[in-house]
Amino acid sequence: MTLDGEALEQLRKRVRAGGADKYHAANAAKGKLFARERVALLVDEGSFVEDGLYANASAEGLPADGVVTGTATIDGRQVCLMANDSTVKAGSWGARTVEKIIRIIERAYAAGVPMVYLVDSAGARITDQVDLFPGRRGAGKIFWNQVRASGSIPQVCALFGPSAAGGAYIPAFCDVVAMVDGNASMYLGSDRMVEMVTGEKTTLEAMGGARVHCAESGVGHFLCKTEAEALDVVKRYLSYLPANWTQAPPAAPAVPASAKVDLAALVPASERQAFDMRRYVKGLLDEDSFFEIQALWAKELTIGFGRLDGEVVGVVGNNSMFKGGVLFVDSADKATRFVQLCDAFNVPLLFLSDVPGFMVGSAVEKQGIIRHGAKMITAISEATVPKICVVVRKAYGAGLYAMAGPGFEPDATIALPTAKIAVMGAEAAVNAVYANKIAAIADETERAAFVAAKRAEYERDIDIVRLASELVIDTIVEPHDLRAELVRRYAAARGKERHFSRRRHGVTPV
Repeated sequence: MTLDGEALEQLRKRVRAGGADKYHAANAAKGKLFARERVALLVDEGSFVEDGLYANASAEGLPADGVVTGTATIDGRQVCLMANDSTVKAGSWGARTVEKIIRIIERAYAAGVPMVYLVDSAGARITDQVDLFPGRRGAGKIFWNQVRASGSIPQVCALFGPSAAGGAYIPAFCDVVAMVDGNASMYLGSDRMVEMVTGEKTTLEAMGGARVHCAESGVGHFLCKTEAEALDVVKRYLSYLPANWTQAPPAAPAVPASAKVDLAALVPASERQAFDMRRYVKGLLDEDSFFEIQALWAKELTIGFGRLDGEVVGVVGNNSMFKGGVLFVDSADKATRFVQLCDAFNVPLLFLSDVPGFMVGSAVEKQGIIRHGAKMITAISEATVPKICVVVRKAYGAGLYAMAGPGFEPDATIALPTAKIAVMGAEAAVNAVYANKIAAIADETERAAFVAAKRAEYERDIDIVRLASELVIDTIVEPHDLRAELVRRYAAARGKERHFSRRRHGVTPV
């Protein structure tokens, strides 16, 4: 068929318009933008070059086969992207949808540029399953390409609607996922399927809504109020990362730390008193540079990107405001993934330790706390980027190991004057060693004096100056000097040799 200019323009207009007006109206009523509007808001004006515009053009009601793919720039940096068009068969996948997604991921990987996924899809079209599901270029090839690209190029997902069934794995294979509250969801089976298979009556929101995944499952990373906020998360996330694993993270102009935060005053003298590590991080890094990740999940551990004198760092800090800063199964997983992300993209790591250790008890043992803790410690061991451990207040038990203590070849172990490093806290240690003797002392005053004496003896044994004198730690730094100390030490470690082990890969205790 030969097209003249006018016919081609009409076809182009029809394809770019997406689905029927009623589907556009239904989306607008939910506060949802058209896929092409999302792309326009995300990328630099005039930079988008579309591929596969005429996919399935001969079919009725399937413009672009329900997905927009192409290349663009964000803040002047090249990216590849895909955006499901939920006005076309609810953004479901056909054979050409799948092929377009595969091709754009392959292009991102080959070019060494970030891949952005703007997801809003009901999953595969069951009517097209033979064409899109089982073959060598079927839907499985999307995930194969995502796994191959993982750690090679940044992959970030903004989720605006459903991500159903097998399609739910697209967000899962991304580095981070931003979800729009009230509209975004991820689930392997619909509520109707769940009831049919298990008898459970539920809803998509209760089972796989944005808040569930950002606060409970940990599959989501950012809970966003609006689509514009989710797109801003994508931009900000990419601003901390290089285009690919061979490059350094982009530097920015140096900005002083916030003058509003007194680091010394922020840390209470008593280790029983909690403080907010997020405030400490913000007072240490360049002002307004901290970009917290997974703020709603496993809150006893704070993670995120920030800048020190303009240079990107990844922060892992224990937050005693939540569960006393103790490490649980979820917080171990949270740390593991973030450490691997930073190591993949050459982001130096900063560990801020205020950790009583890993949680104990039958409940966490049944959840596999040992296995999950081992996974975290594996990630710390394998990370070859510059890494510095700062003991802000305490590092007890295996918590010292999980926070990149001296045995894990950090580029420095720094202690603040408030720091304590020990197998356990003084109170627990005295009770463990002298429990019988304490119980045998009948006089309350005598018992209290005995416990106080033994605690003082224990405190002398773990004195931070003693640990510095024996080279367990590298230096003791006053809080107001910590930022400058870190800037100098990261600069010195920037060119370090990054080989870890003679092997293909380890056997991770997943």
